[in-house]
Amino acid sequence: MAKKRERLDIIKDILNVIMKSRNNIKPTRLLYSSNLSPQMFKEYVNELVTKGFIKFEIDKNDKKTFQLTKKGQDFLIEYKVIEEFIDNFGL
Repeated sequence: MAKKRERLDIIKDILNVIMKSRNNIKPTRLLYSSNLSPQMFKEYVNELVTKGFIKFEIDKNDKKTFQLTKKGQDFLIEYKVIEEFIDNFGL
């Protein structure tokens, strides 16, 4: 049976998808890429916007996009350091 993703792994995955899309992704594309149900996706995205990891923007053509903030970029950098630390100890 496949292991369920932990909360921090889901957050990392969402932030990585935004970063890899050149920091500009439409909500539907992010939903599909995050591999979450619409309800769970909405909860995670709302939390990330509220805590300042991502921002939601609507341009003059009503195009809606998510973008990674500096705080979100910093999270990804620090998360990678933690993953490498854990890997070095074989955990």
